[in-house]
Amino acid sequence: MLNVRSVFWLQRRWKSGGKKRWNVLQNKKNNCDRAIDSFDDFYGSVYGTRWKNMRAALLTRHKYIAMVNNFGDTEQTCSMLETDGAINMKSLINLAQERLRGTDPATEGQGQNRYEIDNKLDALLRKQQEREVASIYPSAGEDGASVQMPQQLKYDNVEAKEVTQTESPDFKQSLTKALEDDVKLDEHRLVDPQFGTGGLYEYMPAHSIKGMEDWVAESEHYKYYQTSADFPLRIEPETSFHYPEHLALYTYEMGNCSDFKAPKKCLTGVSSHFMMDGASALPPLFLQVQPGEKVLDACASPGGKSLLLLQTLHLDQLVCNDIQESRVNRVRRLMQEFLFDYKQRSAAKHLIFSQSDARNLDEYQQYDKILVDVPCTTDRHVVMEQDNNIFKPSRIKERLRIPELQSGILANCLRLLRPGGSLVYSTCSLSPIQNDGVVHMALQKVFIEHGITATIKDLSRQTELFSDVFKFEHPKGLKYGQMVIPYLPANFGPMYFSKITRNV
Repeated sequence: MLNVRSVFWLQRRWKSGGKKRWNVLQNKKNNCDRAIDSFDDFYGSVYGTRWKNMRAALLTRHKYIAMVNNFGDTEQTCSMLETDGAINMKSLINLAQERLRGTDPATEGQGQNRYEIDNKLDALLRKQQEREVASIYPSAGEDGASVQMPQQLKYDNVEAKEVTQTESPDFKQSLTKALEDDVKLDEHRLVDPQFGTGGLYEYMPAHSIKGMEDWVAESEHYKYYQTSADFPLRIEPETSFHYPEHLALYTYEMGNCSDFKAPKKCLTGVSSHFMMDGASALPPLFLQVQPGEKVLDACASPGGKSLLLLQTLHLDQLVCNDIQESRVNRVRRLMQEFLFDYKQRSAAKHLIFSQSDARNLDEYQQYDKILVDVPCTTDRHVVMEQDNNIFKPSRIKERLRIPELQSGILANCLRLLRPGGSLVYSTCSLSPIQNDGVVHMALQKVFIEHGITATIKDLSRQTELFSDVFKFEHPKGLKYGQMVIPYLPANFGPMYFSKITRNV
């Protein structure tokens, strides 16, 4: 029988299944959301209505191409890919050459839109500065009267000196130095001892004091874009292009998003083929390596472009460099997977691995060709993946300094080139700041500091050979290079590339 004294009440809070905490109800943005918002604002202003199509392609799984391994069962692999419906890119290029044979280079209409991006970026810079000012200065005073807002943010109370319109900003100084020069001590916060220390106990909002030393205005990023040439510059068309005889790249036609079969082990113990974003094959192809040349891949990881250079069977020596040991080891593992004579190549110094910051390499005038695939915002990655995302709030300063890093790498690589040698600069970003803007900064820097001049090779004619595979942006808005843009029927890229030859 139930004893009354053994019964007790335990009060518990009733939790409804539909009710959620306030912090769950809030729509918190993740790294991908921040990237998309930034791109909508920036690229929407630069590319206009075309950005919607690019955006949809970026948010869709991209296409691959298959690079057949010449150190494995080449014929069997090619036969397998062709049986599955893949097309050898070499045959598409041959068809394009026949179609273009006898036609004059399309030069009409290239100049009218080429520099329209300058005005767009100027307008975007003014818009961003107005936002930053509005976020700090109130729109109205406490008494309801309107407040005069400055045209741009000032970090001190010293009256700014008048700057003439002809004076151009100094793009050579780093953001760190700019902050050290601009962020000065606010004299109004000092308490004079003769008036007592009571002012120390007055309330002051924390955000007005703490963090200013680490704060970087987003508009500072846009100031890296400058195309007014104040150094000798020549732009001339590239006269020739030779597709490597032994290189086999397979793709599916536009609109066909079929997947390739996974690589298999060959009789030699290596993998049969390597899958990569098709646009990543263009920078090493346009580098046009020749037998007997010494080549540097300045930022080699993950190693796909270096592997393509080796598949041409032209290289006498390839140096694969990257800044971190883990990244160098990743390239080394890739080479071990695809080269059956990896140990012999390493022992004979035909394949060398280097761990160094590309800005600090000092083998000046030693390389015939250099591939400069610099770190960038990796537009497709940041809108799809949370890990290693440059739009993480704690990495904002790193993101805003990317053009500074890129121009430093490119400028040093120009010094590593022998006179008459060529390099290809590339990024997987749609940003004109990281593309044409960085090329301009680097060319300006090496001329001012080292007296080096260079020639930009216009690859417009060569990119027409790949028009059946890729969607190109040229010549709208591009001054120094060409770019593959995301496009749903041919969802490769983005990939910007610029070929530069050091003058003798």
